[in-house]
Amino acid sequence: MGDSVLTMAESPNFFKFMMKNIRNFCIIAHIDHGKSTLADRLLEYTDTIAQKDMEAQVLDDMDLERERGITIKSHAIQMETTVDGEKYILNLIDTPGHVDFSYEVSRSIAACEGALLIVDASQGIQAQTISNLYMAIDNDLEIIPVINKVDLDSAKPDEVEDQIVDLLGCDRADIIRASGKTGVGIPEIIKAIVDRIPAPKGDPEAPLQALIFDSVFNPFRGIIAYFKIVNGTIRKNDFVKFVATGKEYHADEIGVLKLEMSPREELSAGNVGYIISGIKTSKEVKVGDTITHVENPCKEAIDGFEEVKPMVFAGVYPIETEDFENLRASLEKLQLNDASLTFTPESSAALGFGFRCGFLGLLHMEIIQERLSREFDMEVITTVPNVSYRVFDKKGNMTEVHNPSGLPDITLIDHIEEPYIRASVITAAEFIGPIMTLCLSKRGELVKQEYISGNRMEMIFDMPLGEIVIDFYDKLKSISKGYASFDYHLHDFRESKLIKLDILLNGESVDALSTLTHVDNAVNFGRRMCEKLKELIPRQQFDIAIQAAIGAKIIARETIKAVRKDVTAKCYGGDISRKRKLLEKQKKGKKRMKQIGSVEVPQKAFLAVLKLD
Repeated sequence: MGDSVLTMAESPNFFKFMMKNIRNFCIIAHIDHGKSTLADRLLEYTDTIAQKDMEAQVLDDMDLERERGITIKSHAIQMETTVDGEKYILNLIDTPGHVDFSYEVSRSIAACEGALLIVDASQGIQAQTISNLYMAIDNDLEIIPVINKVDLDSAKPDEVEDQIVDLLGCDRADIIRASGKTGVGIPEIIKAIVDRIPAPKGDPEAPLQALIFDSVFNPFRGIIAYFKIVNGTIRKNDFVKFVATGKEYHADEIGVLKLEMSPREELSAGNVGYIISGIKTSKEVKVGDTITHVENPCKEAIDGFEEVKPMVFAGVYPIETEDFENLRASLEKLQLNDASLTFTPESSAALGFGFRCGFLGLLHMEIIQERLSREFDMEVITTVPNVSYRVFDKKGNMTEVHNPSGLPDITLIDHIEEPYIRASVITAAEFIGPIMTLCLSKRGELVKQEYISGNRMEMIFDMPLGEIVIDFYDKLKSISKGYASFDYHLHDFRESKLIKLDILLNGESVDALSTLTHVDNAVNFGRRMCEKLKELIPRQQFDIAIQAAIGAKIIARETIKAVRKDVTAKCYGGDISRKRKLLEKQKKGKKRMKQIGSVEVPQKAFLAVLKLD
């Protein structure tokens, strides 16, 4: 009896020892500031990966991530290290840096107690760094600033140090100088993680409370959910419940995330791990949900994340109509892995059945399209992206419209409101003029501008979201030679003079090409669209008229001339009436062909609208 009392008394201390030696941290940075390379060095230093398995950007496991050199998914991995003779477990969650994947970052931050803030020594602080940093500060994370790439010839570590001190108000001594390429500063980073980041708080004896921060689909094992345990302990074969969906499962396997999944018999508070319970239906796992025990449930669910708000909407249609159900299954599996994707079924006269998908931005849309093709072998047609508008009718009722074809009759509309964003552009002083011109041409309003440090300046604009979804980011990068960084969040809705622009092919409206645009841009946009379509639509045996129309008024027209056979070639000499007879016969044939002929619009034409310049 005495023995059992002793073991029970030791048990909490054992957990406490374990918990005080756990550190959960993420890496936040602007795109291309070297965070994946730095993560490689941390994994090497802690011997998490054998030298023979080492490759560049080891956490970026998608082909797409390697090809583009960007992180798309956040990846969790556990490292073990010894500092001052004591063993520690470090759970690292590597996060994306592009503004379109900020939702991934918010989920990683929710599962951590600290963050490494990585800043490129040659580029300094950029807009995305600031927005992710504020997100981390709002969640009370301990921030460890790191200046990366100090080995570069163009590095300006002293100048960047000034920027970090201005931004964080920290001491210079707190900033670590490192290089992901050469491995300089890695031991200091490991020591700072152990010394400065607090151990997770939580009670291993309390009822189980675990936050799901990600999930993946495995064709053999079903859905694998990644979680962080806030309170309690989970053991293999426990009977658990997912709070939001109310579903109950047996924990067939639990474990921690090394480079591969590594099974464990039990995991307690503070740990990050995975659970496999043979779930086959993607709707049953929601990111941000809480896992608890069926017998001894927790009182309340953990606050998850905010519901994600899609910024850009586009129709996604299968090329073959019978692939509609396959496309639905593929999107559901993708949604597991990328919770910021939203979709609802819709149909189009031109393209048949498909889905109206919500994305966080144009890069996000491009990546989803690419992943559908690579991971699920689904070739899709994507329509012109647009944003959601609020349409008010004469009675004062409001409806949200994501698609120009869903716009009510013009006589019923009182006014339309469009979403405005608050955009932050950080750039060197020499590019202020061209950037200002670009933003004002997109109907932007300058809110304020201020110098951050040296000759770097931050400009804040209010701009319509619809103006930036198409080609704004590309233009900004080219006029600033890549030195401007851009970040934005939804600000409010404002009344605008918007009209629906229709594209007609031989008098038939192509609903997939119609857009909502501002009155001032309509004529110019319609004309450019007709010219572009004339280049892209292949010639047929009959004339094709391409028209841009606002309501019943045609504002632009182009004609694709027919491919025609020279029917009079065989008439040499002879009477003119013979030639005329043959030409009349051909004309009748063309007329009949025009009535029954259909015009195929190639996928390139839908995407060309994005690159009208």
